Amino acid sequence: MSAEELYEVIRRRRDVRAEFTGAPVDEATLLRILDAAHRAPSVGNSQPWDFIVIQDPATLRKFADHVAEKRAEFHRSLPPDRAATFDPIKIEGITESGTGVVVTYRHDRGGPHILGRATIPETGVYSAVLAIQNLWLAATAEHIGVGWVSFYDPAFLADLVAAPTDIHLVAWLCVGPVHEFQQLPDLERFGWRTGRPLADAVHRETFGG
Repeated sequence: MSAEELYEVIRRRRDVRAEFTGAPVDEATLLRILDAAHRAPSVGNSQPWDFIVIQDPATLRKFADHVAEKRAEFHRSLPPDRAATFDPIKIEGITESGTGVVVTYRHDRGGPHILGRATIPETGVYSAVLAIQNLWLAATAEHIGVGWVSFYDPAFLADLVAAPTDIHLVAWLCVGPVHEFQQLPDLERFGWRTGRPLADAVHRETFGG
């Protein structure tokens, strides 16, 4: 892959909701994507992540129903104008994608002395997020969509996947083939929020410099 091809994958990456084809991701492709995630950098080479692959339709439906309840709760919390903007925004593709990947973090993975984590313990969770980014870019290169679902009660999901108490749930990712990737992120397309230009995010020497 050339540098330009890599940048194009980054530009095409989207948080997918409505574009899943309904076909399952094939096992070889799924394993390539998970391998890319597993090759992510991690603090102290601790590799503190695990990936729980969920494809049982009953489990997907149960989680989707739970997420729908949480979406409704959020909708009720919004003022009328924001609720109207939120109405057409699809927030998940749990059943449509056919595959859920729950990414977890284990703080004691690698033992009590993790090189690089002593003063910033959050670097362990950051490592799991880097694995998600690797997974997402690899999936995009394979024309596989990924959607990050965050409307759920962590205790509900922990029970659903039988997670031990020392496992932290970082994300539920919907993974599956797509018809297309949207040109604009959904939240921009539907008027929820536009992106910031790079110039507003870059500072020199000091914050605001």
